[in-house]
Amino acid sequence: MGLFDTKIRDAFTQFLTEKSLRKSTVRYMILEHICQIRGHFDVEMLLQRLEGNNFHVSRASVYNMIEVLMEADLVVRHQFSSTLVNYELKAVATTHHHAVCSNCRKIKEFKNDKISKEIANHKMVKFTPEYYSLYIYGLCSKCKFRLNLQKKEKKNK
Repeated sequence: MGLFDTKIRDAFTQFLTEKSLRKSTVRYMILEHICQIRGHFDVEMLLQRLEGNNFHVSRASVYNMIEVLMEADLVVRHQFSSTLVNYELKAVATTHHHAVCSNCRKIKEFKNDKISKEIANHKMVKFTPEYYSLYIYGLCSKCKFRLNLQKKEKKNK
């Protein structure tokens, strides 16, 4: 783990201490693997990475650990659609936005300083924002091309 990951580990240790939770090897191993991902992940991907490093842990343990990490405010849950759930380190998630293709479900991360500044400067009455995530739904260029091609083919029949 690098310096950035050490901060995450220290914050997690502090959280576990405050909540009187066990500081187990399994918890720290799962956290270490999550810190290495540096992007979106789902439970299956995380399990495969752990298994690939000969670290065997149950699916239930991974789900439980993700819940603990969300409560610790270290991991965020992204619900991109009714069936597509991903997770991401909160420190990484705050630096970008998401464009989600409604057709193929592909997710493209993007940065836009103007949008970020606008949101940061927006004052909300009786509310103090701590974190946000922006999802924009639409069609990726590949799906749009395919759908337009299908429309043309139907028209010509």
